[in-house]
Amino acid sequence: MAAEKMALAKAINESLRRALDTDPKVLIMGEDVGKLGGVFRVTDGLQKDFGDSRVIDTPLAESGIVGTAIGLALRGYRPVVEIQFDGFVFPAYDQIVTQLAKMHARSLGKVKLPVVVRIPYGGGIGAVEHHSESPEALFAHVAGLKIVSPSNASDAYWMMQQAIQSDDPVIYFEPKRRYWDKGEVDFEAIPAPLHKAQVVREGTDVTLAAYGPMVKLCHEVAAAAAEEGKSLEVLDLRSVSPIDFDSVQASVEKTGRLVVVHEAPVFFGSGAEIAARITERCFYHLEAPVLRVGGYHAPYPPARLEEAYLPDLDRVLDAVDRSLAY
Repeated sequence: MAAEKMALAKAINESLRRALDTDPKVLIMGEDVGKLGGVFRVTDGLQKDFGDSRVIDTPLAESGIVGTAIGLALRGYRPVVEIQFDGFVFPAYDQIVTQLAKMHARSLGKVKLPVVVRIPYGGGIGAVEHHSESPEALFAHVAGLKIVSPSNASDAYWMMQQAIQSDDPVIYFEPKRRYWDKGEVDFEAIPAPLHKAQVVREGTDVTLAAYGPMVKLCHEVAAAAAEEGKSLEVLDLRSVSPIDFDSVQASVEKTGRLVVVHEAPVFFGSGAEIAARITERCFYHLEAPVLRVGGYHAPYPPARLEEAYLPDLDRVLDAVDRSLAY
């Protein structure tokens, strides 16, 4: 199968299709994932081609969806479950953090739970309440879970493959505002390791570290800064737990400055952990404090106000300027 240009949502669909086709133990479960093909059509056509015993429409019961997936994984299946929107995951939070994340340790390594939990997340689509949240830090705090988020179609395809093949549970955050962004997917490529960060734009003055929906924004910031003679390096973290601190450190040792960008609130966000670790690792290389740009410590606002809440080009450029001013 040759390389093909496709939307990020289509890349996930193709990855799920490949997994269903190659491994009879792979199942897909969730609200409206079958007949409807998902509210974003990410699972479109899969039930038609693989049947309703492989692509399963479930009741509106997130705790039950994840709990059932845990039972299936204990029986040797590899369930991929969809939480329809980010803000709907919390009824399943207990199952995820007290059962899914702990079973491997509780059984002294004898039990593995290869479950993927797909969560469309983040804002920028004009949605109503509980449809635009970024709860990744809540899960990253829990040992036993892998947390990843692709920023482009190629990573969306390959990271889903790797997540399904993992014997540990993976929370796969899908940046819904990027579902329709297109990119090249090479179906015969050798993918980077699941938790390896990637330098997606070289630079010398400041490192911008981001993941998921904010990587595209950081590209736009770097392009705008280049017009002013500033060279920004963009690092796609790809994984929130574990974080590839070695790659962040290597970039910061080159640039001397770091700005971390994410949609989630800055307060107790993943950027705080990155800032603390890099300050410890790179103290004598840093020319300025590590700065963070993200959402505010407030409930996600109504759609008409979300552009004022979400990080944008001006806010990130302001952080870059503040870093360079030291």
